[in-house]
Amino acid sequence: MNHHCILVGSPVDSGQSNPGCLMGPASYRVAGLASTLEELGCTVDDRGDVALRALDVASSANPAVHHLTETVAWTKALAGAAEEAMNAGFPVFLGGDHSLSLGTVAGVAAHAKKQARPLFVLWLDAHSDFHTPMTTRSGNLHGTPMAYIAGLDGFDAFPPFPDPVPTDRICLFGIRSVDTDERSALRANGITPVDMRELDERGFVAPLSGFLDQVRAANGLLHVSLDVDFLDPSIAPAVGTTVPGGATFREAHLVMELLHESGLVSSLDLVELNPFLDERGRTARLMVDLTASLMGRKVFDRVNRSI
Repeated sequence: MNHHCILVGSPVDSGQSNPGCLMGPASYRVAGLASTLEELGCTVDDRGDVALRALDVASSANPAVHHLTETVAWTKALAGAAEEAMNAGFPVFLGGDHSLSLGTVAGVAAHAKKQARPLFVLWLDAHSDFHTPMTTRSGNLHGTPMAYIAGLDGFDAFPPFPDPVPTDRICLFGIRSVDTDERSALRANGITPVDMRELDERGFVAPLSGFLDQVRAANGLLHVSLDVDFLDPSIAPAVGTTVPGGATFREAHLVMELLHESGLVSSLDLVELNPFLDERGRTARLMVDLTASLMGRKVFDRVNRSI
């Protein structure tokens, strides 16, 4: 894992209906993300927040869709910033709502294509985010990134995705809220999410390790997108889309430690943090601690012993 961390603030608030995610990047900085990474031996380049350029008006045939012009603009701006950051080190994209991944993963995919390496995506989320702008009923575009990444139709207002990720390289992990339209689309595209029922039955290690084995065998790059609502709202209240039954503190840290030990992660989204809904910064601090686990922080070093 590359330990030159590039922090890219992504103050996106256009993809959903609960204002506040634009304060996420500042909250991560106040919670000490940079100093935490430096304590782990990483070098940190904080590139500040991405800013929008001139907006080209975009429209959709679906009247429910809102803030399309801004979301398309964010997608273009973040794709460029992400590709530049991938060339320089290990990007950590500080969100911002999950529509930012329309841009960040596009930039990561462009980099992977130039490197002639397959891109894999691990989506740690309560939701599958597999709508298109044509199927969303809420009009919230933070529910569309995975469909864009997989190359589905319906994204005419957006730049073509640089290199759509085949569905066998996508792992939707921790899912527990999927609507009827998304369920049909997932089945049609051959995606079976690793939902909380499966994690309750099998545990977290086996499904995640199986996916990581695929990444390793293909010499792939691995983008991880961590949504606050992957976590149970009892430990992470600062999100506008709370769904009970998420990952516990221990389970979430286990996932991060397994990812670190794999050495496969090449980029990271931290999304949907809404500081306006937080309790004295507890969610921001937890997300920083999880990032630290991903980058190598442990309670103690484990020694493998033969039995």
